[in-house]
Amino acid sequence: MKIGVMSDTHLRQITDELKKVVERLFSDTDIILHAGDIVSPVVLQYLKTANVIAVSGNMDHYETSQALPYKRIIEAGPFKIGLIHGWGSPYGLAQKLRKEFDKIDCLVFGHSHQPLNSWVGSELYFNPGSMTLGKRDQKRSVGTLHINKTIQGEIITLD
Repeated sequence: MKIGVMSDTHLRQITDELKKVVERLFSDTDIILHAGDIVSPVVLQYLKTANVIAVSGNMDHYETSQALPYKRIIEAGPFKIGLIHGWGSPYGLAQKLRKEFDKIDCLVFGHSHQPLNSWVGSELYFNPGSMTLGKRDQKRSVGTLHINKTIQGEIITLD
């Protein structure tokens, strides 16, 4: 199983770059996850037609945030993935968000715009970064999760 992962798109309109990621880069994925900050109801509607599974983010338009849950658990084969956006300082963000879930195998989150693909014990902590907004010298990015006997993450740089 292959899962596309994006977060922090911060788009008010459907762009060619968004279409490229969803329709081409993630064309061979089984599902696509979005870890929040979709921002616009127009973009949310487009993502829904692509069967993207999403959560709300702290910068979402009221209508968008009301249409999405705060967090989700996605079952992928034998694994449980906790999907959440995040809030506050990026320092210690993953550890703070991990407390929002009981038993999971992978934590997927956003908010910081900082890509992360790291194991903490037996759990994968994964942040795809931002598809549209890099921080300082960071590049724009998305990611994929590869599910076989284990979960493996991959950060994909767009620049």
